[in-house]
Amino acid sequence: MSSQDEQFTIGVEEEYQIVHPQTRELRPRAARLLAQEAVGENVTPELYLSQIEIGTPICHTLADVRHQLVRLRREVIRAAERDGSRIAAAGTHPFSHWEDQQITPKARYVGIWQDYQQLAREQLIFGCHVHVGIKDRELAIQVINRVRPHLHALLALAANSPFWLGSDTGYASFRTELWRRWPMSGTPQVFSSRAEYDALVDELVATGSVTDASKIYWDARPSLRFETVEFRVTDVCLTVDEAVMVAGLARALARTCYDQAARNEPMEHARPEILRAAKWRAARYGLDADLIDVEAKRAAPAVEVIEGLLDFLRPSLEAHKEWDEISTLVRETVERGNGASRQRAAYTAANSLETVVDFIATETAKGVA
Repeated sequence: MSSQDEQFTIGVEEEYQIVHPQTRELRPRAARLLAQEAVGENVTPELYLSQIEIGTPICHTLADVRHQLVRLRREVIRAAERDGSRIAAAGTHPFSHWEDQQITPKARYVGIWQDYQQLAREQLIFGCHVHVGIKDRELAIQVINRVRPHLHALLALAANSPFWLGSDTGYASFRTELWRRWPMSGTPQVFSSRAEYDALVDELVATGSVTDASKIYWDARPSLRFETVEFRVTDVCLTVDEAVMVAGLARALARTCYDQAARNEPMEHARPEILRAAKWRAARYGLDADLIDVEAKRAAPAVEVIEGLLDFLRPSLEAHKEWDEISTLVRETVERGNGASRQRAAYTAANSLETVVDFIATETAKGVA
């Protein structure tokens, strides 16, 4: 079997902030937005009432992805405007405090609060998840094994959460550090087979560690609900362009690793300590310092690691006529800076975190209105 036998559909989920246009604080208006007749089934609640999530329908092309993201961002932005609010796409809010948020009164979220306590209370973060359709359950596991050395590069490109509780954290993606504390987060181990993965899930459920596989929050995982591999490593992106970039890279990575696995090519067995270090450097520095070239086992300039990822994915991207779009989006991001760099530039220009919120909201709506 080759990648020609799989459709490699794409679905993208984005989590947004609902903010007050004057104070720029988060505000608990999700229920009001969701109650609007113009808001459809692809918009859903999240843990806090100041958060709202969109999920695209199944997409087959990057043009489909772009169309759906524009449509859904527009839908949510207009709903917020009718409510007197704004929508902002960043991995953390620059200054709103988790203590001031109201939980969404649904059993799922109440259960998370009860189980995880302080971790859940501080879960005021916003991510982007990309689902790539893979029907072959065995090869889906092998894809997850093989994408592991490349996930930190996606994180560095999409890092978009430098501020937290009114301070510059020094991180490009502080959301990653907040999320890292959860017991079932992080980079997955290597699995020899789907049976080994299923056995681990059964053991975790039997020991009361999780209720089901949906509570396994790895950076890449098999979806419980869909026949997909879910990439969960990145912050929500500032712009539609960056979200399309992440989706395109994730699918090309899945396709490339799928073909490698189908051909039984040797796999790089990166040590978990190196993968943790690579992810930490990507979260800490984004594109502004050396990253870790996992396969070469050395530190390298971020641009070199990103170009290495593009080289790795180029055959797949060219075969599906996506190279020009994705390589251009990646290089534009490297040149102008990721979301974290641009947020910091907005702060430097005005010395105001309120101005940063305005910048985020403006970028969120770019190309959407």
